[in-house]
Amino acid sequence: MTRRAFVLSLAAGSLAAETSKDRGKRLIEKTVQALGGDAFRTMRTRSEVGRAYSFYHERLSGLSIARIHTKYLEPDGKTLLYQLEREVLGKKQEDSVLFTTNDAYELTYRGARPLTEQQVKQHLDTTLHDVFYILRERLMEPGIEFEGAGADVVENQPVEAIDIFDSADRNVRVWVNSDTFLPTKQRYYRWDPVINDRREEVTRYAKYRDVGQGIMWPFSIERERDTERIYQMFSDHVTVNDPLPDSMFELPNDIKMLKRM
Repeated sequence: MTRRAFVLSLAAGSLAAETSKDRGKRLIEKTVQALGGDAFRTMRTRSEVGRAYSFYHERLSGLSIARIHTKYLEPDGKTLLYQLEREVLGKKQEDSVLFTTNDAYELTYRGARPLTEQQVKQHLDTTLHDVFYILRERLMEPGIEFEGAGADVVENQPVEAIDIFDSADRNVRVWVNSDTFLPTKQRYYRWDPVINDRREEVTRYAKYRDVGQGIMWPFSIERERDTERIYQMFSDHVTVNDPLPDSMFELPNDIKMLKRM
């Protein structure tokens, strides 16, 4: 056997020895590093400003200037969600939606109206399946596992697929670019009691930029449900680790409480 053949046989044996879990763990580590490594994992806040579009049956049903402020919390084992979010809509920033760790409210000049239980549950499901939230908050969670699912071509890009599982039987598949290791697409399924069937939820990510401290973030996010486009966000400006006040993620003491929708 020649030296070259010997080296190639060793390489082939090394690749064959890599299990799907080994491959998944390796790809996840590369993805975290591509997103900014420790800077991404310790990101405390994020603010996105841009244009948000909503669609119904593929037709544009809403357009708004959106400011999305996110604050990450340290896990304490008391709740499922460790993220606060406030979406401020409109040029005058007169309306907003506040997502706490266990509830959500629509805030207008009339007061604060709790969203429906189904809307709150959907937000929880969406966040827990979100690849960026998983990589920021859930990597050390007991029972979470990663498996490499092979190479593919998605969005006209060579990608590597990763399946993520948790102890509650949640599963999300993520496709990361084979060269940059940045997420390009993710997919999961959720049960919808309204239609008594499962729905396919797909999110696509594009136009990554460095938003500070080496953290990469997509400036184009598009969501689909059962192959129909439902939401798009095109960011003009994204910042991280701004000192966002606690009051931004709390209901004002004097606000009028309205009946749940």
